[in-house]
Amino acid sequence: MHPAEDGMRWYALHVRTRFEKVVSRNLRGKGYEEFLPLYRRTSHWSDRTKEIELPLFPGYVFCKFNPIHRMPILTIPGLIAIVGVGKQLMPVEEYELSNIRAVLGSDLYCEPWPFLQIGQTVRVEYGPLAGTEGIVTMVKNTYRLVISVNLLQRSVAVEIDRECLKPVSNPQPLSAGKRAPVVTDK
Repeated sequence: MHPAEDGMRWYALHVRTRFEKVVSRNLRGKGYEEFLPLYRRTSHWSDRTKEIELPLFPGYVFCKFNPIHRMPILTIPGLIAIVGVGKQLMPVEEYELSNIRAVLGSDLYCEPWPFLQIGQTVRVEYGPLAGTEGIVTMVKNTYRLVISVNLLQRSVAVEIDRECLKPVSNPQPLSAGKRAPVVTDK
């Protein structure tokens, strides 16, 4: 039966910090199909070095279930909520989880990374442009940082390594009610 036909879809469960493995184990114990993507990181202490497994999405576990029958899931210790908008649960696209599985199965190094949307304001963290803010865009499969001069209503785009970008929580937009000056040629 197709997942949409029986109501079984993947949902993200928001869980308490460091409870991802406990919630995952409890879901499995109750017979649910769960997915907790883990990555390996080497941790260094003063007396030893150890490779540990950490959640790729800290605070989240994925579970496939019919939302009509969600009560057994809501009673699992460590579960905060099922991710949604208001009271409407929002399913996770199956292809997105398939992509995550492909990354984990590739044995290539991966780690959590800040989510960057095309058009989002970012700050360059290191390199020759460190401290520069602009808008991230993508042209021909390469990231570009667009820096604008509002007064002139002109922009410059520079190719940049995505790894040095960090999202900016409060970009500096034009003040409310103020418009950029219009440049006229005389």
